[in-house]
Amino acid sequence: MKRIISISLVILLAANTLSYSQAGKFLRNVKNAVQQEILGNSAKENTQTAPEPPSACSDAELIMEMGKYKIDYSELNIAVLSDGRILLYDKLSDSYYISKSGVIEGPMKENDQRVKQFRDLVNSEEENLKPEEKYPEYIKRQGDKFLISFGGKTYGPFGLVGNFVISSQRDKFAATVVENIPVSESEGKKMDAAIENAKTEAEKMQLAMQYAQMMQERIAAGGGTQAMLPKLVTNIPGAAINDATIINSVLKADMKYNEILIVSENTVSDLKGKPLLTLDFATLSAGKVFISSDNKLYATYTYGTLTISDGRKIQELFNPHLLPVNGKIYLAYMYFSPKRNAIMRCSLPF
Repeated sequence: MKRIISISLVILLAANTLSYSQAGKFLRNVKNAVQQEILGNSAKENTQTAPEPPSACSDAELIMEMGKYKIDYSELNIAVLSDGRILLYDKLSDSYYISKSGVIEGPMKENDQRVKQFRDLVNSEEENLKPEEKYPEYIKRQGDKFLISFGGKTYGPFGLVGNFVISSQRDKFAATVVENIPVSESEGKKMDAAIENAKTEAEKMQLAMQYAQMMQERIAAGGGTQAMLPKLVTNIPGAAINDATIINSVLKADMKYNEILIVSENTVSDLKGKPLLTLDFATLSAGKVFISSDNKLYATYTYGTLTISDGRKIQELFNPHLLPVNGKIYLAYMYFSPKRNAIMRCSLPF
């Protein structure tokens, strides 16, 4: 006879309703999650004689010369901070470099304080981190619950913090939370272990019924099933996303500069509920999507190709990102220049 109930499953199901199947993982992990998606790259060949890629531009900014630092560009992972600093990780030497306005710092190791400023980007296990582990400066545990502290205000307590994102300027946040869950994660593990270790099927059933009764009582005491549904918490004025939308949605902070958006199936909306973009689910989940500040343009990036809604298609590039320059927002990307044996960056008004 199979196990009657899994307590941990209850908690996992609650968490999964907040994750939208993890569609569009956030750009946080230099070592693993940020991949150089260049078509046909092989820096081991004699690239000096190769032509410039179609993504090259006449006013390109120099990011890093490979020959000067004896680095194979195909072995680099790259991430960009909102202040324009660029972190480059050389997998072969396990070394980091920071590029800003053509000035290179490095090589450095992961424990260097300069690298630690990119904490969200260099944690090799970040994909598996819970929000309270990933953002300990904002999410604090209070007993079996959590408090969110942001901008001098405190939100909560919550039984579960699911999706948690911060805008690029770190002045806005949004989170999907559950007010109450019937058992904490640690309690759920103990209950599962007790059921698993029961000697007979009758004991397993008795424990399962006992725990089910306890959970029903806690649900009733905690405000009913309504308190177990995910809700939106944010400091953005006028946010109005209904609970039904949140269940099958994911919050995104990398689509539009310094804005937090919500993706629900094939629609991207702001947190006031205004639809900004409709794309097929495959496009939204397979690559990156960028929306201009005036909502007039959008761009999609998949496998080294950037496609802009005005008809432009740019190939053989990597690391597209939104870049503020003198009060204006640009859609920037990088490419490898065989002629200069260097990583270059182009910036498009966006």
